[in-house]
Amino acid sequence: MDNILETIRNLTTAIIPIIIAITFHEAAHGYAAYKLGDSTAKDMGRLTLNPAPHIDPFNTIFIPIIMFVLSNGSFIFGAAKPVPVNFNNLRHIRRDSVIVAAAGPFSNIVLVIISILLLKVIPNTDDMNNMYTKVLIPVIKMMYYSIYFNIFLAAFNLLPIPPLDGGRIVTSLLPFRYGYQFGKLEPYGFIIILGLWALGIINYVIVPIQYLIRLIIKIFMIPFGGI
Repeated sequence: MDNILETIRNLTTAIIPIIIAITFHEAAHGYAAYKLGDSTAKDMGRLTLNPAPHIDPFNTIFIPIIMFVLSNGSFIFGAAKPVPVNFNNLRHIRRDSVIVAAAGPFSNIVLVIISILLLKVIPNTDDMNNMYTKVLIPVIKMMYYSIYFNIFLAAFNLLPIPPLDGGRIVTSLLPFRYGYQFGKLEPYGFIIILGLWALGIINYVIVPIQYLIRLIIKIFMIPFGGI
């Protein structure tokens, strides 16, 4: 019984950073598109930090819970409903498509930095009485989950496979002829990802991206005393 209650407490602590991360990720795509000429996300009520319009019952709630429970709290992942973007409305389609795609992972990196800064200002729980410790420990755990999940989410979405953000960036940066051909992979993107995951190959791509993100964050944190 105690193990079940502890799992529920940990899951509750983990699910909040996940919802925040995917909400900011999708809203960032919509906001970038809106500023660059496409109001589709705004017109459909998706240009908001309210999680409700972004939540997908299966990918945002069910999948994270199952992954968390089956891995005994060592792994959790989730996704939101993709924000609709009409790339034809963008002022400079190829350039702005890169910006819109990059906005999602960028928002996750910003959330990592915010989480690290919050950890720096949270008092040491060893010096506090029991009441404050009970309040702060879940908050500290939440920040660590936020750091882990946002780095993973940013790196995963930067994989150069359509329809992930990295795939869209590559498609937009390639010469039109090659970008068009590369973009044809989009209907098979998630099949490719699952195949790479099953073979264990995907780690050889996603881990270097995670290291690069951590390096960028470490450099940014230098003026704040480092990590």
